[in-house]
Amino acid sequence: MGEHEIKRRAVFLDRDGVLNRPVVKDGLPFPPATLAEFELYPDVPESCARLKEAGFLLIVVTNQPDVGRGTQSRESVEAIHAQLRVSIPLLDGIEVCFHAGSAHGEPCDCRKPKPGMLLHAAAAHEIDLKQSFVIGDRWRDIDCAHAAGCRAVFIDHGYRETLRERPEFTVANFQEAVAAILRAIARNHL
Repeated sequence: MGEHEIKRRAVFLDRDGVLNRPVVKDGLPFPPATLAEFELYPDVPESCARLKEAGFLLIVVTNQPDVGRGTQSRESVEAIHAQLRVSIPLLDGIEVCFHAGSAHGEPCDCRKPKPGMLLHAAAAHEIDLKQSFVIGDRWRDIDCAHAAGCRAVFIDHGYRETLRERPEFTVANFQEAVAAILRAIARNHL
């Protein structure tokens, strides 16, 4: 890349709890197990269009450890992602970590809060991480954003877990998350 080329900015989107409704059990969110359980939040397609109009790439970054743990099939996750691409045709990519996680004997560099998925997408799409945002609903998303040098937008669903780092913005839903990002870039002329 030449020195005069401008890198692109992105909004990295967590999947469950951000784009679609999670399955909440005992105050904690879980991914839908099947396509039948997958339900996109109604404000997501239009809000994604607003981000695209502002010049952002849209990249989903999602941990799906149930595949590595053997409690969900990869085919089921891929069916959900196929539906996600139909529902939000403006997506530029979907990064997935299928690893079970360190506690299950399968450590990796891509499972959030590690920034591997963001770093991979940034290299593939020439993204400037410092000009980019992560929208998430869990502590792992916020920590991942900061580890990659992005700004974090936290959708607070009132889960029974505590954040470890402070997000730059805290909002109630996806539409408010998008509004916060658009206000931030207008203020900073990014």
